[in-house]
Amino acid sequence: MKFLFKLKSDFLNGGAKLLSEVQIENLTKSFNDLLVLENINFTIFKDEFLCICGPTGCGKTTLLNIIAGFIPATSGSVLMNQEPIDLRKHHLSFVFQEQSCLPWKNVLENVKFGLEIKNKVLKQKISEEEIDRKAKDSLELVGLRKFGNFYPNQISTGMKQMVVIARELSVNPSILLMDEPFGSLDTQTKEFLQKKLLEIWSKLRKTVLFVTHNIEEAVYLADRVIILSKRPAKIIKTFRINLKKPRNKLSPEFMKHREEITNLLKSENPKIF
Repeated sequence: MKFLFKLKSDFLNGGAKLLSEVQIENLTKSFNDLLVLENINFTIFKDEFLCICGPTGCGKTTLLNIIAGFIPATSGSVLMNQEPIDLRKHHLSFVFQEQSCLPWKNVLENVKFGLEIKNKVLKQKISEEEIDRKAKDSLELVGLRKFGNFYPNQISTGMKQMVVIARELSVNPSILLMDEPFGSLDTQTKEFLQKKLLEIWSKLRKTVLFVTHNIEEAVYLADRVIILSKRPAKIIKTFRINLKKPRNKLSPEFMKHREEITNLLKSENPKIF
């Protein structure tokens, strides 16, 4: 457990303390004449696991890309600690749905890559020894320490995605943005990684914003679930999931939450269900 204590200490003395909350205010996004997001308002609270759920094509990924700073909003703002997000100051990490391991690097080198980029872009002075330690600690956290010398073509798809998560955690983000990271996986692998992600979150209490169209996944993972309407997306309701984690997907309480969200989305999108 020594490495976990050190990893927690790194987080508490790094990016995590920068985050009090993220505020999304009156956010609207259009692509030419296509209105995608309309007047979105919500807050991401420190240490919470927040899911955004909605029908395919409603603008969930667009919203995440705006928060990450990849694309600009048409109007409105994204604030962290009451100021516009500045990626040189506010540390955000992004996990895409598509597997993004570098095939020419082994697993350990893939995790180190995030720290090396942070060194170059933010001009930080992290020593090679520190980069190696942080990368190995992150691999230990996701259960892949012994696979450090393997290459991506030698491990499973699920393991590759955990390598990506380890890479993003190694740079000590204030907030971890995740865009349907398990969406392309088979059910068994998806359920295993959902459980693993919750184990990691319970140890580190990183703030997570997780996008999914899978209602069961959202209820299993989230403290709160924000439901978006069909495009142009608006927030139609926010659910607080007050169930102890890890959750039993077959419990009456779990199924009640799942059914309530499903019925809401059915009423909004009858052609999809």
